[in-house]
Order: sequence, then C-alpha cells, then structure tokens
Amino acid sequence: MRPFLLTGPGVAILLLSGCMVGPKYVKPAAPLAPDFKETTDWKEGDGWKIGKPNDSLPRGKWWELYGDAKLNELEEQVDPSNQTLKIAEANFRQARTAIRFNRAAEAPTIGTSPSISAVRSSANQPYFPPSFANNGSGDFTLPFDLSYEIDLWGRVRRSVTAAREEAQASAADLETARLSLHAELAVDYFEVRSADAQEQLLNDTVDAYGKALELTMNRFLGGAAPKSDVAQAQTQLDAARVLATDIKVQRAQYEHALAILIGEPPAAFSLPPVPLNVQPPQLPSVPVALPAQLLERRPDIAAAERRMAAANEQIGIAQAAYYPTLNLAAVAGFEGSSLLNWFNWPSRFWAVGPRMSETLFDGGRRRATTESATAGYDASVANYRQSVLTSFQQVEDNLVVLRVLSTESVQQHEATVSAEESLHLFQNRYAGGVDTYLQVVTSQTTALANERNDIDLMRRRLEANVLLIKAVGGGWDVSILPKL
Repeated sequence: MRPFLLTGPGVAILLLSGCMVGPKYVKPAAPLAPDFKETTDWKEGDGWKIGKPNDSLPRGKWWELYGDAKLNELEEQVDPSNQTLKIAEANFRQARTAIRFNRAAEAPTIGTSPSISAVRSSANQPYFPPSFANNGSGDFTLPFDLSYEIDLWGRVRRSVTAAREEAQASAADLETARLSLHAELAVDYFEVRSADAQEQLLNDTVDAYGKALELTMNRFLGGAAPKSDVAQAQTQLDAARVLATDIKVQRAQYEHALAILIGEPPAAFSLPPVPLNVQPPQLPSVPVALPAQLLERRPDIAAAERRMAAANEQIGIAQAAYYPTLNLAAVAGFEGSSLLNWFNWPSRFWAVGPRMSETLFDGGRRRATTESATAGYDASVANYRQSVLTSFQQVEDNLVVLRVLSTESVQQHEATVSAEESLHLFQNRYAGGVDTYLQVVTSQTTALANERNDIDLMRRRLEANVLLIKAVGGGWDVSILPKL
C-alpha cells in the first residue's frame, strides 16, 4: 500500500506536467572580431568616436544631433503617420495574438450541442421486429462536452514558446522598420538640402555667366574680341541654365519621397528651400561600440535570433508527434423524451475517461516533418549569422566612408578655393586683353565642378553619418523587447 502512495502522486504529476522532448535552445555562436578594422585610422572629425563603457548611443531621437529644427519636425511625423510603420505595427499585434491562440490549448475546451428530435422507426426495416415499431418518440438532449489534451511531451508548451518568440521577432521587425524609416527620411532631407545648395550655386553661376556674356559682347562690339568669344560665353550660360533647371527634378523627387514618409500626398506637402551649409564640416560624432555589443543594439539581429529560437521549438513539436497523445474527455447533461421530463434529475447522464492515441504507421510523414523542422532551424542559424556579418559590413563601410570623406572634403575645399581664385585671375586677364576667352571658359568649368563637388561631399558625409547611426542600431537595445 505504501509504494502505491509514493508512486501515485508521481504518476499524477507526470500526467499533468509531462516532460519536454526535443533539443533545448542554446544560442549559437556568431562570427565576431575584437574590433572594427576601420577604427585603426581614426581621428577627430570623422563623424564617429570609439565607444567607452560609460558611453551610450544616441537614445530615441538621434536625429536631434544634427541641430536642424525642420528635420526634427519631419521626423516627429513618421511614427504617427507612416503607413509602412503601421503595417509593421499591425503585424506585431497579429503575432502577439498567436500567443493567446496557442496558450488556449493549455486549458480544456468545453462545448455544448443541444438538440431536439422526433424519431419513428419503420416496421419494415430489415432485421427489425415489427412489434418494436411505434408511432415515434422524442429525444431532447442538452450535453456539455469537455476535452483536454494532457501535454505529456511539451508540444503545447513549445507551441506557446514558439509563438512568443515569433512575436518578439515581430516586435524587433517593427523597430527595424522604425529605424530604417527615420534614417531614410534624414537621408532624403539632406538630399533636398543638397539640391537646394546646388540650385543656389547654379543660379548664382547663371548670373555670373550672364555678366561674363555681357562683358564679352561689349568687347566684341568694341572690336576687342572675336565673335567666337561671344559664342563660347553664350554656350557656357546656356549649359549652366540647363543644369539649374535639371536640378529641380532631383529636388522634387526627394521632396515627394519625404511627403510619403510622413503619410501625406506629395501635392499637399511643400518644403521651403534652405541650402545645405557646406561649412563647418564637423559632423556629430556617433559612438561605435565593439562588434560583440553590436549584437545587442541591432533590431534586425534580435529578430533573426528570436526566429532561430522559434525554429528550435518547431523541432520539439515535430518530435512530440512520435509519442502517444493522451486526452481527457467528459460529457454530461440531460436527456429526456419530452419537455416535461427533459430537466428531471433522472434524465441526467455523464461519461468521463481518458483516451490515448498513437500513430503506428504514417508512411514517413513524422520523419519528414522533423527533418523539415531541423532544416528550418539550420537555415535560421545561417540567417542569424549572415545578419551579424552584414551588420559588421555596414558599420565598416560607413566608417571608411566617413574617414575618407573627412580627408577628401578638406582637399576638395582647398581645390575649390584655388579654382575660384584661378577663375578670378583669368577673368581679369581677359578683361585686360592678355588671355583669350578659352582660358576663362576652362576656369569657369573647373570652378563650377569643384563648387558642386564641395556640396556633394558634404551631402555624402551627412548621409554616411546617418547610415552609421542606423548600422549601430540607433538608440535601440535588445532589452526593450517585450517579454510577452
């Protein structure tokens, strides 16, 4: 009797709690490096700085680092208005409901199916004694059914865990979309401001070339210059006008992109022109953490890791199909022959008992399902590691861009100053009759190209700075993933 008392509770606990089949999730190792390659040639002014233990990435509104009130105003409109972000948020809510759906299997299912019927048996049916025939009988039934699967092998628990991990991955997808959209808006905004600077430069150039044409025409009318000089001056002016007109297309397209990002139709959005300030060249510094820390600060890496954990649960779910399923079923209710005796106490009925089922042969279906789940997990591991490698590449790419462009912008600015000085000298020499207009045309072309490149370099530096913030995860951290 005593051994029964000891083993009875143990069997009950086993039946109610069960065990878990399948592999336990262990986060696979990711390819890491002790440091970023492009940090070796770092110097002040490159647009980033080495992260320290007491350093933190720009949290939340990282775009405020640029000190542009209009940029801040536009960025604030992304979260409440962007439709792509609303899609990601809806996907997260949908994934979260899957947790409740799978968790419902942890509780019994109770249902009812009341029925009222009248039945008359035929006296002429085969193997039926005619004496048993009657004029019909009523059947009034009110059953309550209970069904509960005892989670012996962890299938239900793993389903809940997998749904939770998938919802966490969806939450990380939402943060990835948010970070990408804010970064895209900043990049498009700087593109617009760069186009404004280019347009201002080209408009000033058109004015300067118009004055040069006027000077050349006066010299031609005075007999001091050939007509070819007038033709060259006119060509330069017309070419500058073409460039000034063409830049409007680029500016309009980026303005339209900004409108879509803040959830407005392009016709309802207008951004007043404000030229990009080429000077000073100093950019806000972004603290770059070590590669291992980057794994905690990239929402896309967090999403890949959570999906890897969910794929591991699918292996356990597939392996649980090899084991018997234990269901507890019960039915109780009232059954009578008429409304008068339907709910009488003698009309009660009930039945309860466990049922165990096991698939003996399925033609290899369970094995194929398990192999498919294992392959899915292997793919998720590869996807996780690829996401890590891609993140390292993006950081390295933008670090080298910022480092090289920092040096290049100084060199370019010096070249621009020299080109403008050369243009001024050739214009004076032509006005004095020392040089031909060909030298003026050449110096004009060189100066304009350098001035436009000066603006373009500043645009590229700003965009690389934004993309570096995006590459290091912005102000996101894996600790903000919902626990669910």
